Amino acid sequence: MNLLDSLGSLRSLTAGPWIYPVVATSILLDVFLPVLPSGFLVITAATAAATATAATPDVPSLLPLLLCAATASVLGDFLAYRLARRGGARLDRAIARSRRLSVAQERLGTALTRGGGPLVVLARFAPAGRSVVSLGAGAAKRRVEEFLPWSALAGVTWASYSVGLGWLGGQWLGATWFSAGASTLALFLAGGLAAYLIRRPAAAPAPAS
Repeated sequence: MNLLDSLGSLRSLTAGPWIYPVVATSILLDVFLPVLPSGFLVITAATAAATATAATPDVPSLLPLLLCAATASVLGDFLAYRLARRGGARLDRAIARSRRLSVAQERLGTALTRGGGPLVVLARFAPAGRSVVSLGAGAAKRRVEEFLPWSALAGVTWASYSVGLGWLGGQWLGATWFSAGASTLALFLAGGLAAYLIRRPAAAPAPAS
């Protein structure tokens, strides 16, 4: 018996209704602890769901999994936003000491002012981007109607992409650890691309003629 066999199959590990609160809790908290494997959990559950049959009724269903992931993402973003907004001077000083948060705060304010809310969606895929944007929006005292709709779109987009990756991997490669790993790698690659696009400097304005 090899190591993967000893860990059990994807179906056995994700079977049962407990998988939904576990996924939701991981996603909800990783806005504060980005090291939590929320993306991997979503993909693993979706991979198992891709090969579900009548004989495996306890395997996660795709639609509830998608709704669970998207809802937890939006709630986590909003919680971080509200905490940062109410953080007062102490949080402001903490953000000022962090170059990463300070730059993100400045970029977020500029993007939203110019109607560039897609930055919120893009940052959802970047490593720790969700944390930086949600906390930055609250610290910058952005209005909730400026932030929340884009956060909702970001949550739905990220959840759909993650569930879709897991489902496609399961369809092509079966409910295996290799399939879940390959789909997770695709999620990481998307995150790397998002981080590059966020860090890319804006184009300089054309000189006046």
